[in-house]
Amino acid sequence: MEVFHGMLLGLNTALSPEALMFCFIGVLVGTIVGVLPGVGALAAISLALPLTYYIDPTHALIMLAGIFYGAQYGGSTASILLNLPGTATAAITCLDGHPMAQQGKAPLALFITAINSFVGSTFAIILVMFFAPVIARFALNFSSAEYFSVMLLGLIAAATLSLGSPFKGLAMVALGVGLGLAGTDVNTGQFRYTFGFLPLADGFSLVAVAMGLFGVAEISASIGQPQGVVHQVGRFRFKDMWPGKAERRQIWGPTLRGSAIGSFVGALPGTGPGIASLMAYATETRLSRTPERFGKGAIEGISAPEAANNASVQAAFIPTLSLGIPGDAVVAVLLGAMLLHGIQPGPNLINDQPTLFWGLIMSFWIGNLMLLVLNIPLIGLWVRLLTIPYHVLYPCILVFICLGVYSSDNNVFDIFIVLIFGVVGYAMRIGGFPATPVLLGFILGPLLEEHFRRAMLLARGDPLVFVERPISAVFLGISLLFLSSVFFSRRKPGIQSSEP
Repeated sequence: MEVFHGMLLGLNTALSPEALMFCFIGVLVGTIVGVLPGVGALAAISLALPLTYYIDPTHALIMLAGIFYGAQYGGSTASILLNLPGTATAAITCLDGHPMAQQGKAPLALFITAINSFVGSTFAIILVMFFAPVIARFALNFSSAEYFSVMLLGLIAAATLSLGSPFKGLAMVALGVGLGLAGTDVNTGQFRYTFGFLPLADGFSLVAVAMGLFGVAEISASIGQPQGVVHQVGRFRFKDMWPGKAERRQIWGPTLRGSAIGSFVGALPGTGPGIASLMAYATETRLSRTPERFGKGAIEGISAPEAANNASVQAAFIPTLSLGIPGDAVVAVLLGAMLLHGIQPGPNLINDQPTLFWGLIMSFWIGNLMLLVLNIPLIGLWVRLLTIPYHVLYPCILVFICLGVYSSDNNVFDIFIVLIFGVVGYAMRIGGFPATPVLLGFILGPLLEEHFRRAMLLARGDPLVFVERPISAVFLGISLLFLSSVFFSRRKPGIQSSEP
């Protein structure tokens, strides 16, 4: 009954004219940035973040979340039609989606990705509705020791579970925590890590760091990428999209497995849709009796990854809304948006802000329905976006980034921070250092320090408080297992992350 009442409350919020408008804006922008290679949801959300200062926090989060999951839908379009993944997570879809397009099955492939994205999202939204309140009630018993341990677990998981070298991931987490601690100590009022530079007294701006690491670096990395060739795309008829009886039998199993894998992976802190898509694709190739078809236009090769990456995006809100631990870099920015609006994510969010919590969840349903309407009939329109010359598009985005970061605090210094972190982010890409752990460490670092200090104060300086409390000890034990896996795992060298 609690969930039912919450759904009614959420629908009342999500169906208001303002919420519908911002939800539509979010999914529309998300679809556009998903289609355009080199932009991405992180850059778009970072760019939109300053604009949310002037609107209601619930509507702001509905819009930012819409950009996030809208980009997952749009990313598959360029992947299938032009073999250009609009987002990093859509790269897996290229493997079988583009061969299907070359075989004249592009309408079918696009229809399947849209429907499977909706099914995967729906599966995960149901989990968010039922599991987030349960986890939040459980977390109400947490003290600062448990919060410190679960945040530490989130950071270590972000470093060790991401694609690429776990050692580089751990180093990036440490860098992010260090950046987050720069500024004025809230307990003593002393400046730290400012090196006598007064503009750093308030620390680094979240908007500036996110825009630099992901927006500027993403655009810099896209320089020289091939422009889409739209004349390869033909006309689409609805009857060409509809799967036949045999194809429907092939789809439902991978879709359900992909939804389950995506929901599980998405709920783990620091994983993200890229890993979910990869795991879903690998699972299908191993379960298939004809694995040689994969990479040549296998319909299961797009069904499972698309369901998985969208399920992962929605499931990432489970730890974020119930514990205040972001499940993904994009959700970390959304968490930062909540903090900027004075909203504290965590176990008390559902009781303190029920309108925001349930309104946001119900907007996921509405936004995904909007995306079905936007994507299937308007595929041709989205493909036309690829005709915009990159030498016109990217400078315009850079100008908007500078305007956006300046408008957040009217501080020119933040523009230089964006440019510096843009260079740093680009260098990290070249060196194979993931940027996602940096952002997670930057956001969680101050919270980690706050709970560590509080726990030590309450325990009169006894560090055993972290292992004497059972829940805290379990989280620390799991963290230790993750760290051990770094040294004993048999990861193949040379696997680099495709995510920023």
